[in-house]
Amino acid sequence: MGIILAILLFSAIIIIHELGHFLLAKANGIRVDEFSLGLGPTLFGKQFGETKFSVKLLPFGGSCMMLGEEEDIEDDSSFSRKSVYARMAIIFAGPFFNFILAFIFSVILTAVMGYQSPQITVVADNTPAQKSGLQVGDVVKEINGKTMTIDGDISLYTAYYGFPKDEDVTMVVERDGQEKTIVMKPELMKDASGNENYRIGINHGKWEKVGVLGTLKYSTYEMKYWIETVVKSLQGLATKRFKASDVSGPVGIVSTMGKNIEASGDKDNGGGPGMMVMSMIFWCSMLSANLGVMNLLPIPALDGGRLLFLIIEWIRRKPMNPKYEGYVNMAGFMLLMLLMVVILGHDIINLF
Repeated sequence: MGIILAILLFSAIIIIHELGHFLLAKANGIRVDEFSLGLGPTLFGKQFGETKFSVKLLPFGGSCMMLGEEEDIEDDSSFSRKSVYARMAIIFAGPFFNFILAFIFSVILTAVMGYQSPQITVVADNTPAQKSGLQVGDVVKEINGKTMTIDGDISLYTAYYGFPKDEDVTMVVERDGQEKTIVMKPELMKDASGNENYRIGINHGKWEKVGVLGTLKYSTYEMKYWIETVVKSLQGLATKRFKASDVSGPVGIVSTMGKNIEASGDKDNGGGPGMMVMSMIFWCSMLSANLGVMNLLPIPALDGGRLLFLIIEWIRRKPMNPKYEGYVNMAGFMLLMLLMVVILGHDIINLF
């Protein structure tokens, strides 16, 4: 049941992305030949006016195929005949719709459950945190100069930067309305899984309810957190801080998503229908923001790559040679497909 729901949610996020392209294309008078969900052979489709709406075999992708998208066609309804500003808006609309969807879901989640403040909930005995004077109830405002607004910011900081050996950690906390600066040196400690790392010995994160303005405010912070998470993850892969094996593809994401959704509905563990819905909203928000960022990467065949060509066209005041642009996009597409095959294989191995 969880896997089916995960696939449906994943597909819905992709449809919203492609809908952004579709609506902006139609608003600019461009003919859309096909609007599809999925990749590969067509399972079924139906023609409505000038557009064929279809469902493909693999539900992990989609497309909005416009007239003149890959070649210069002399037709008023051709993508290639529209202004560079119109074409940039159409390409950007897909990721933008994902960000809108992610924000809407963040607002719903925050309105119902509140947000997790960066408040310290546990200070372990005989740890740097206790020795330095940190207390339960302290709200973390900064770590080594980095601002903390929600609990996720602390998790992101420790995951990406960590607490290096023999380096002081400077933490600014709010206690009883006053800010205090505390300096401590991390120590080698084991986590719940038995892994050793340099830590300071705290748990953090407290759910807090907020009003209407607070909901909008912290939903924005939540969006910022998800975008930063994707960017930092990509930076970590580029600098080899994270391993390629840490990356999950659509199969791995859907599998993890399905398990989490199903577990949230388990009444024996404190879950239920309400928690299952909240879990689905959480995953939709996270994945939609993720898809928006990934599609804006300046990689050929992605929206970001196509935007890059359009920006170059805008600077040069004339379009790129369609033949060479096509070669670059095809090469980028082939590399992306190869990467998808590698990640898919890794996901399948992890399933067993």
